[in-house]
Amino acid sequence: MRTTQQSDLANLEKSPRDLERWRLAQQQLLSGRGAAALPVYRDLTALHPGIVNLWFEFGTAAAGGLEFALAGQAFARAEELAVASANPDVLIMLGQQYHRLRQTDRARACYQRAVEADPSSQHARLSLAAWLERQRQLDEAAAQVEICLSRRPNEPSALYYRAFLLHRAGRNAEAEKLLRDLTRGPLTDPNVQNSCFHLLGVVLDELGQYAEAMTWLLKAKAILRQTNKVQPLEQNYDKADRQRRALLARLTPAMLQRWRHESPAGPLRFKLALLGGHPRSGTTLIEQILGAHPAIRAFDESEAFVGEVGDKLAPLPPGAPLSIETLNGLSANQRNELRRRYMKSLFREVEGEPSAELLLDKNPSPTSSLHVWLRVFPESKILIALRDPRDVIISCFFQNLALTPLNVNFLSLERTVKHYVDMMDTWLRLREIGGFDWLETRYEDVVGGLEAEGRRVTEFLGLSWHPNQAASHEAARRKLIYSPTYGEVAKPVHSRAVGRWRNYTSALEPLMEKLEPYVRAFGYLSGRDSVET
Repeated sequence: MRTTQQSDLANLEKSPRDLERWRLAQQQLLSGRGAAALPVYRDLTALHPGIVNLWFEFGTAAAGGLEFALAGQAFARAEELAVASANPDVLIMLGQQYHRLRQTDRARACYQRAVEADPSSQHARLSLAAWLERQRQLDEAAAQVEICLSRRPNEPSALYYRAFLLHRAGRNAEAEKLLRDLTRGPLTDPNVQNSCFHLLGVVLDELGQYAEAMTWLLKAKAILRQTNKVQPLEQNYDKADRQRRALLARLTPAMLQRWRHESPAGPLRFKLALLGGHPRSGTTLIEQILGAHPAIRAFDESEAFVGEVGDKLAPLPPGAPLSIETLNGLSANQRNELRRRYMKSLFREVEGEPSAELLLDKNPSPTSSLHVWLRVFPESKILIALRDPRDVIISCFFQNLALTPLNVNFLSLERTVKHYVDMMDTWLRLREIGGFDWLETRYEDVVGGLEAEGRRVTEFLGLSWHPNQAASHEAARRKLIYSPTYGEVAKPVHSRAVGRWRNYTSALEPLMEKLEPYVRAFGYLSGRDSVET
């Protein structure tokens, strides 16, 4: 098989025309136009069937074009070639793609096959460990890490992951010792250095050493700023925010009423609800409670709206800005097509059609594009999760996420506050305009009385409370959670995170004035009140 792959690659390299077609297809794939590249990948894989990267890119292009069956076929062929050639790197990439497609069994199989392809590969073992940890199989994950360390006892990335698993197991004192040892040594990889500094901040927070926790977090954020092109991301974000504010200023109640009552687009086969709000406001907790209802099919951090509606109508700069005229002028056919593609993308993780009565799309991101959502889905219900803004800011700042034009704001407390203000101003503006079905639900009310608040939210969706919902954390343990809070939602509901911001009052003090209007608007106490919220 390896000889065949080498032969096909040699034949491709002898064809300048095919090489150029491949290069152009790769450019289309990287620019988000994978569907346009599909004819080329079909031709090239037929002409050169032994090239694993062609099949991998073919599958990625098919998935981007929502051709999920075709993507599965291409990925399966890439997997066969990668196994035959003992190529762990491609198998790891396939695991990541299956993860995006929500095919968890195939994702795990690829990570396991990557280890089998090259048992000495630390990258393969740590990738499998990361997957096992995500599935809450901490002992199995630790076993993979220890194999790495048995071969290279001082490898920083493996030592970091050992510390991370100690933290996940609640052994924070041991994690602290290991991380302090790591931070004193030479960490030449900035990604590992950032991860160690960040995790030490998280561990110290849990150990009650709040001042030093913030110091290490700031060090971690500084590394990310130094090693990434942050400024262009921030500039694109700020430009998009100005464009959105200009559009929202021209939005009127009459427009939203017309959207709801004009000649409708094709009716949805299911009732639909959006569960939004700012990140770290309790959306995942509410989603788990609602998703435990047998009549609700909850989708966790789906790419469907952003990929098939938001980015199509209102792309980030340098894409053309969305105007109120364009939004108002969307025809029924255009809206039908957006709705069709959204549903097709949403159902990537469902075999056939769900049997539920209501679909719940839980994702904070569409909150900033709620005006776009309401143009395409005016009949849907909108749930907005709220939490004390000060707790939200601290919780977001404690996240260590891959940088995007959105979460790049979490590199400083000042820009974390800006992101909160920008997103929640969108909500406050739409709430003021009205003309759609909405409900706010507060995190503090959920953790203070799960059934009472869960019942209120369930009834807003037109359903009655179901006994399964009271033990939603038990259901969460049996499935993969895609939210960054996957480690928390499988635990019984608790109120320990309420008022967490008080541990960081000195860091927040310069920003309290900016947060004060939102603290008041959402019914929390003044930033300088000392009574518990």
